[in-house]
Amino acid sequence: MLSVLAQQFDISGADYIAGQEALFAGLAYGLSALGPAIGIGYLVGQSVQAMARQPEAAGMVRTTMFLGVAFAEALALIGFVVFILLKFA
Repeated sequence: MLSVLAQQFDISGADYIAGQEALFAGLAYGLSALGPAIGIGYLVGQSVQAMARQPEAAGMVRTTMFLGVAFAEALALIGFVVFILLKFA
């Protein structure tokens, strides 16, 4: 599809390659953010379920949940750094 658009709008080779780099860098970041998003959703859901079953352990569960969220969010930030490196390297 990109090659058809490139022919239609008479885009040169360097511009076509730059467009593909931007497209795939964005795709890489989107895919790298998908895993942590699923992980954080699962983690928070299970933590809420654990707090509902044992309210006396809510403090410990909450602390562990925040540590897990921080580690999962770090994966998304690493994906963002890779996106920047692919785009501007």
